[in-house]
Amino acid sequence: MLERQLRLDQLVIGYWDLIHDAKGQRTYLKMDSMLVVKNLMVFFENALALNDLSLDVWKGEIVGVLGSNSAGKTTLMNTVSGLILDMKKKEDRRGGERISVLGELKFEGEDILNLKPTERVKKGIVLSRERHPIFRDSDVVENLKIAGYLRKRNEVKESIEVIFQLFPHLKGMKKRKAGLMSGGEQQMLAIGIALVAKPRLLLMDEPLLGLSPLLQADLARAIRDIRGRGITVLVTEQFARTLLPVIDRGYVIENGMLVFAGTQQELFDNPEVKSAYLGI
Repeated sequence: MLERQLRLDQLVIGYWDLIHDAKGQRTYLKMDSMLVVKNLMVFFENALALNDLSLDVWKGEIVGVLGSNSAGKTTLMNTVSGLILDMKKKEDRRGGERISVLGELKFEGEDILNLKPTERVKKGIVLSRERHPIFRDSDVVENLKIAGYLRKRNEVKESIEVIFQLFPHLKGMKKRKAGLMSGGEQQMLAIGIALVAKPRLLLMDEPLLGLSPLLQADLARAIRDIRGRGITVLVTEQFARTLLPVIDRGYVIENGMLVFAGTQQELFDNPEVKSAYLGI
């Protein structure tokens, strides 16, 4: 029974060390986790968007979160990035939808559940949103410079060079207006905007959505290269055929609940995951 419980906790929260507290109760402690999400619950009025969700991300990993539309992927990313707090504030001001967030959210051991989004960015938690907004009337370089307004000029210049190495296609479009770029090119620019903020944990919400197979492959390669530069990545997707070869571990959520977790190989070997998210 104990081994079964330990295995369940390993699947849900990575790999934990089993200890006992003074009362003999089982407790699991995770060492060297960058992000720990535990028993997270998010309500929009009485609708439950995330239901007792737990996961973790180790330093240097690429972790995927798979789920269909309305599974809770974007709500998870908004909660980790802190955008949910801004959404809650706006709704409270206009007397709109009541948003409640419960559970534990820790970054490198620090409780960040109520930390402002701007403070999270300063700590290195940066979100590249689904269909991330860009400055359509500004060119590629201007977009990247605007994103680096909190950083020194030489740091921004270095980051832009790195982005052009990750996305060589953008380098030939330096002076093109962002609004005239294709959807895939805009997605590359959006990720570049996030990278200029110098993330330590990069959150990517469905970056492959709507892209051609060729651009999906380019973006998957870029995600691997981003990790190679010391950046930890948490990425969500609905269809994971292109993403799965890149990730180290993954979680599957349905209706805001965790239904499966495992390594890249364990995800690929699961027939239900293959059918729902790989189209096999």
